[in-house]
Amino acid sequence: MNEEITRQQQELASLIDRHTPNSGKHDTAISSLKLFRYQGEKQPIYSVYDPALCIVAQGAKMVMLGQECYDYNPASYLVASVNLPITGQIIQASHQHPYLSLQLNFSTDQIVDIIKASHSEWGDKEGLGRGLLVSQTSQSLLDAVLRLVRLLDSDRHIPALAPLVIREILYWILQDEQGGASIRQFAVAGSHAERIAKVISFINRNFAKPLRMDELAKVASMSPSSLHFHFKEVTAMSPLQFQKQLRLQEARRLLLLDIPEAANAGFQVGYESPSQFSREYARMFGLPPLSDIKQLRESLAE
Repeated sequence: MNEEITRQQQELASLIDRHTPNSGKHDTAISSLKLFRYQGEKQPIYSVYDPALCIVAQGAKMVMLGQECYDYNPASYLVASVNLPITGQIIQASHQHPYLSLQLNFSTDQIVDIIKASHSEWGDKEGLGRGLLVSQTSQSLLDAVLRLVRLLDSDRHIPALAPLVIREILYWILQDEQGGASIRQFAVAGSHAERIAKVISFINRNFAKPLRMDELAKVASMSPSSLHFHFKEVTAMSPLQFQKQLRLQEARRLLLLDIPEAANAGFQVGYESPSQFSREYARMFGLPPLSDIKQLRESLAE
C-alpha cells in the first residue's frame, strides 16, 4: 500500500478517535458530516441510507442491499447515490482498535453543480447501475477528507471552508470511474436512474399506503414491466420488497419508542394483519416483535 495513503488513514483514525469520546454516532459542527465509533462487533443495524459517502478509518463493515453483500475497510469507500434500505454490520472492531468511520451526506443538486462547473460528461441516459457501490480510496480523496475533518478543531473556519472542501471531496468521487458513474447517473435529467430515484422517493414518502404498480409506473413515466426491471437494477429489490423493508424498519423504530402493542406498530406502517406483520418481522429481524425489542434494548444498555 502507498505509504502516504497509510499515513492519511492513520491520521484520519486519530482525528475520528479524538472527536468520538464514546461509542455510537456523533453529529459534528459540519451538519452533513457524522462520525462513528464502536468498541466491538455489533448486531446488524437496519437503516435507510441517504445519498452519502462512507469511509472507514479503522476496522471494517459489511452492508447488505437486498441479497447483495458489500464489504469495505480503510482501503475502500462506499457511496450510496439514492435512498436505500440497508442492513449494516461491523465485522472488525475491538476495545483496543475500535471501529472508526465517517459519513458525509450530499444532494443531487451538489453533484449537478460540480458536473456543470467541471464540464464533465453527464453520462448515458440509458445506462443504469446499482445505487450502492464500493470503490478504492485514492490519495486525493483522503487528502480532501482529512482537511474537512481537521476543520472540526477550528469551528470558526467551518462556514467559509467546509462547503469548498465538501465540493472537492465530491469532485474526486466523480473523477473515480466507478464511484463517479454510480452518482452521475442520478443527476442526468430524464435518465432511467433519475426516474427510478423519483419512484424511490415516492415509496419512501408513502410506504404505509398500498403499493400500486400502475401508480409507480406513472411516477416513473415507464410501463409497469420496465419499472420493475429498472427498479431492481438500482436497488437489488422489487418495489414490494423495498416497501416491506421500509415498513419493518419503521415498525422497529416505533416499538423502540414504547408503542404498547406490536400490532399497533404494524398497523401504523401499513399492515392490516397482525399475524402477517409478526411473521414478516421475525423473518427480517430473527425474532417476533416484542422479543426482538427486548433483546435490542438489552444490547443497547450494555
